[in-house]
Amino acid sequence: MNMNILKLGVILALFAAGACVALAAVYTVTKPAIEGHEAKRLEMSLKDLFPEADAFTDINGSIAASLSDVKVNGSWKATKGDAILGVAIKVTGKSYGGDAAMLVGVGTDRRLVGVRILELTDTPGLGANATSPTYFVDESSNTTFPGQFTGKALSDPFEVKKDIVAITASTITSKALTLIAKAAGQAGGQWLEKAAEGGM
Repeated sequence: MNMNILKLGVILALFAAGACVALAAVYTVTKPAIEGHEAKRLEMSLKDLFPEADAFTDINGSIAASLSDVKVNGSWKATKGDAILGVAIKVTGKSYGGDAAMLVGVGTDRRLVGVRILELTDTPGLGANATSPTYFVDESSNTTFPGQFTGKALSDPFEVKKDIVAITASTITSKALTLIAKAAGQAGGQWLEKAAEGGM
């Protein structure tokens, strides 16, 4: 009986080792494709925020969010020729279903040029409506949840149910995403102020 258990244990260990090797091989093969896809998606999102820009310069490490629960994962300066048009900041923060990732563009006029939600794992049909291009917080103007941030001044309150329209039945998601957008906007605004003063 003990010999059978030992044999089964060895067989199971061999299968587990084989599965690990197979997974490692798949990861090695697919990792470049995944990274390439993510880089292309980021490039498209940057161009979407700043369509007039002819260059995006990585300024990673020079922008930090003011809130400890909002993390900056990347930042890019958008330029046309020698003129700075603004900055785009990739940030993550906590939402109802876990971490949410966003790309927030800030213009030199101290207004958000746009917000793109890159990752959100909130409840489908509720909080996840923030990523839906057909869910409108204002149906008269076909404005999506992230769409309402376009043109928003950094001096605005950014308060859900006051100057931000909440996603129906998803106040927690709405507040979380608004907090992330506000923190990124303020961080980008501070960087742009320093750049205008010649500090960058």
